[in-house]
Amino acid sequence: MELGPIWRSLTRNKAGSVLIALQIAVTLAIMVNAIAIMQERAEQMGRPSGTDEANIFTLSSTAFVPDTNIQSLIEEDLKLIRSQPGVVEAIATNSFPLRQGGSARGFQLEPGAGKETLTGAVYYTDEHAIEAFGTHLVDGANFAPNQVVWGGQNGDEWPANIIITESFAKTLFPDTAESAIGKTVFVDDTRPVQIIGIIDRLQAPWRNWGEIENTVIVPLRQEGQQQWYLVRTEPGAQDRIMPEVEELLAQSNKNRIIQSVRTMQEVRDRSYLSDNAMIKMLGFIVTLLILITGLGIVGLASFNVSRRTRQIGIRRALGATRAQVINYFRIENLLISGLGIAVGAVLAIALNLFLVNAFSLTPMSWYVIPLAMLAMWVVGQIAVIGPARRASRISPAIATRSG
Repeated sequence: MELGPIWRSLTRNKAGSVLIALQIAVTLAIMVNAIAIMQERAEQMGRPSGTDEANIFTLSSTAFVPDTNIQSLIEEDLKLIRSQPGVVEAIATNSFPLRQGGSARGFQLEPGAGKETLTGAVYYTDEHAIEAFGTHLVDGANFAPNQVVWGGQNGDEWPANIIITESFAKTLFPDTAESAIGKTVFVDDTRPVQIIGIIDRLQAPWRNWGEIENTVIVPLRQEGQQQWYLVRTEPGAQDRIMPEVEELLAQSNKNRIIQSVRTMQEVRDRSYLSDNAMIKMLGFIVTLLILITGLGIVGLASFNVSRRTRQIGIRRALGATRAQVINYFRIENLLISGLGIAVGAVLAIALNLFLVNAFSLTPMSWYVIPLAMLAMWVVGQIAVIGPARRASRISPAIATRSG
């Protein structure tokens, strides 16, 4: 089938064809960038936290009596929790991955004000942290019990040793292949601390922080009125142990409030609630745009069929088969879609460049545009089938008597 007559026929109704092509172009541009954002958010949501999430739950204990002996309370709570059957380990900590609140400190390779400072998230806890989090020591050693110190809520008291993640080790020492074990860094400009261990991964509490993998475990127990307890259980025991621990702590000391008892999965879900909502919203918008574009194609094709009833009838009378009539409208749609898809691809790239520069988004993957172009072509071909089939059923006799 020659393209010339089809193209000339389209030029007689430029407005409708141009509008549908522009609609396809805008839909493609929005769809591509929405998919890129959805993909980026989904990748963020799927990042491992470095903990044994399936078997960890957390809870908060807030003492409301000012003269409460916090040290004794923490020691008694941890002893009680660890004594429960099915509990693997438990710690008191200022925060944990995905909590969305915590502490960060600056670390320097050289002492003194004005030196380059690298920021790491800080978990104040004890020698049980590695086992409790479910992370893994890949180099060096864990804290010894006598290396754990007590300090105030502000964290000004610092022990002599720290454990850091592999990511933070590479950030601190990017130009050396040597192990970071035994090296000294400085906190608060002049305070030296030695790296004695490296763990494979432990995320910071803030899901959108650019340095989320740069984390430090500090053997420091804080004496604040509020304490977070993180409990790791044996597989399958979490649902039983959670209410038991909550009840035990509530009964052991009534001068405090036990709240925010959540599994790590619940912590993850709450942390990524907005991201999950955005993915669903963008998915709905993309689906709606595709549906509207498809309906626009159906409308234009139906209009063309009604406008060309006599022409179609004449073609049928001259021997055109139903398949040829259907192919005519499919090729016509292919030309319109092709124009819209080409313009849409350019718009999609331009929009993505703007979003990357304006909002620091990750550039879209190379395969997103080709897949979106293919999807829009398929949508166009499916949308035109109905009107094309109706056109192919036009009787030559009825067509030639009209007008």
